[in-house]
Parts: sequence; structure tokens; C-alpha cells
Amino acid sequence: MTHWSPFATYAAALLDIELSDEQLLQFERLTQLLLTWNERMNLTAITDPAEIAIKHYLDAMTLKQVLPQVDGLHLIDVGAGAGFPGLPLAIAFPKLQTMLMDSTAKKLRFIDHAAESLGLENVRTMHARAEDAGRDQLHRQAYDVVVARAVARLPILLEYSLPLCKLGGQVIAMKGASAFDETNAAAKAIDALGGELFAIEEITLPTLDHPRYLVVIDKVAATPKRYPRKAGTPSRQPIL
Repeated sequence: MTHWSPFATYAAALLDIELSDEQLLQFERLTQLLLTWNERMNLTAITDPAEIAIKHYLDAMTLKQVLPQVDGLHLIDVGAGAGFPGLPLAIAFPKLQTMLMDSTAKKLRFIDHAAESLGLENVRTMHARAEDAGRDQLHRQAYDVVVARAVARLPILLEYSLPLCKLGGQVIAMKGASAFDETNAAAKAIDALGGELFAIEEITLPTLDHPRYLVVIDKVAATPKRYPRKAGTPSRQPIL
């Protein structure tokens, strides 16, 4: 457990998240699975375990800074890729109900395998494009929290995510240095889709030189029925 001691210390000191030995073992096992599967499919460019712990796991857990209460919430990770931020959140918060959605089936196969191997009963997956899920009555306005990392610029991302968010819920976009410019560009989309900017929270991670940002959008009105538009349209014709 020596390798994971700094990670546990960071989680406790920065985010007030106490990780048990069992949870640390789950993170260690997830790293092993990620690196093994990464040898035959492109899941991550980050292959150093210490970097994975900071840039994938701790980065995901920073959502705790804007979600002080997570137990019992239903969260969807849009464009989950290899499972980030969804899998680390599911490990850190066992009572958080987590849906990981992606349009690439092979990545979901990894997530399903990882969740089963780690005994994560609070993880489900969905093979879908966000535009299609947002028009499905089982998922439209069904989630307390919608999160996304490295999916699209904010004017596009909000058409993917706000239709999935419950009234009174939140969309949290994990962004880098472009956070403020993207938020300014997304002003029309935020309003058109039923959102309202709540905060742009600066996140500082150990060993990283540049801060990251959580752009938090409150869902204050129902998303009009015309959104999301058909698959591919938001990226070609963003709401600007």
C-alpha cells in the first residue's frame, strides 16, 4: 500500500475524502486492469501509476468540491471513455449511483469488466450517443448530476448534457485553461437549454503546474423538446 499512501493523503487533505484500505486496493486493481487492457486498445496515454492516480483518479474526485453531498445521487458520465471520471467516483462514493455512457462499445466492455472485477455494484453502462440518450424518455431529465471530461467544447457539450439533467440538478464540465472562454461562448446555449451558470471552481492538483476548472451549470428550466438535435448536429452547428 506504500505507493497509494500519498494518494490517500491528498484525497483526505484536499477533498476531505477518507479512503479505506479496501478502496485503495480497488484503485490499485483498476490501475492494473487499465494498463493491461491498454496494451491491446487505446484507453489512456498516461501509463505511470502515480500519474494515473493524480490525473485520472484524484482529478475525478475533485467533484467533491462542488458536490458536498453525493450519497444517493444518480450521476451520468457523458463520453466516459475508459471510465473517467465515473469509475473513480464509483469507488470513492459507493452510495453514488453511476451511469457511464459512451458511443464506443469496446471502451464500455473495459468499464463493465472493471466494475465486475472490483465488485462495483453502483456502476451501470450505456452504449449510446448523447443526442440519442437525451431524447430517450428513460434518460431525459433523469439524472441529478451530469459530468463530462474531455468530450467537447462547452457550447456543444451542454446540448449533450443538459437534456439529461433533472430540474434542480447540475451539469459539471471538467475543463482546463479554456474554461472561461468556453463558458462565455456558451452563454446562448446555457440559456436556450434551461441552464444557469452557478460557478467556475478552480481546482489545483498536486504535481501539476496548471489549475483545472469545474464549470457548474444549474438546471433551472426544462430543456425545450427540440433539443438535443439529431446526432452530429450539435458539433456541426453549435448553439452560439
